[in-house]
Amino acid sequence: MNNIIEITDLSAPELVPFGATDEHELTAQGLFIAESPKVIRTALAAGYKPVSLLAERGCITGRAADIAESCAEIPVYTADRSTLGTLTGYRLTQGLLCLMRRKEPLLPESVLHAAKRVAVLENIMNQTNVGAIFRSAAALGTDAILLTGNCSDPLLRRTVRVSMGAVFQLPWCVIPGRSPEYVLALEDMGFACAALALHEDTVNIDDPALCAEPRLALFFGTEDSGLKPETIAACKYTVKIPMSHGVDSLNVAAASAVAFWQTRLV
Repeated sequence: MNNIIEITDLSAPELVPFGATDEHELTAQGLFIAESPKVIRTALAAGYKPVSLLAERGCITGRAADIAESCAEIPVYTADRSTLGTLTGYRLTQGLLCLMRRKEPLLPESVLHAAKRVAVLENIMNQTNVGAIFRSAAALGTDAILLTGNCSDPLLRRTVRVSMGAVFQLPWCVIPGRSPEYVLALEDMGFACAALALHEDTVNIDDPALCAEPRLALFFGTEDSGLKPETIAACKYTVKIPMSHGVDSLNVAAASAVAFWQTRLV
């Protein structure tokens, strides 16, 4: 039997995480928010532990009835859509949020042990781009994602939502050190490192040498300045996606999808 609690006080302490606009406090507590039935099911299947649910009344017995049943031991806070929108600050189009516990961070050795194709995100702070890269990576055969220390957290609410739960499907970790240390570390593990960059001295993304690499790490940089020069210099390949009609480059999330598809192992 679910512990269903009708919301009567929007300032109740147990509801604060659902209305938090600054997610750093949640992160410090080892928590995050997952949104929508599909994403929450993916997180639960990946072993993430729920703390509490926030749901529209009809959602509990409707499209999220299976989630409510599987989370029968946790509180389910409920109200109408208007009240939930007031609490969260935006309209809940999917009608369901779940406060969840983070897992212990993975180490690079465990993430990379059996990986053949990995993505390395260097200092990408845009949450939407990080989420979109995770979704493309999961869909297009990438085995793992590594993030440098200045990247946006993959478990922030927007990133989780944009990824459609892919942040729970792919192993990922933060890699220690600075550039070019992490390039050299990957090379020591047998990866050929390829920097996606707008340079003259490049190979095209469809170069057969890339697909022929048994282990390949694709490096992606920020929208404004791209990868660090020392990262590019340390990589075995510098790679470009040929453009047409005077376009100089793709958004990093779009570029990652092209790169993942082109260099996948078949």
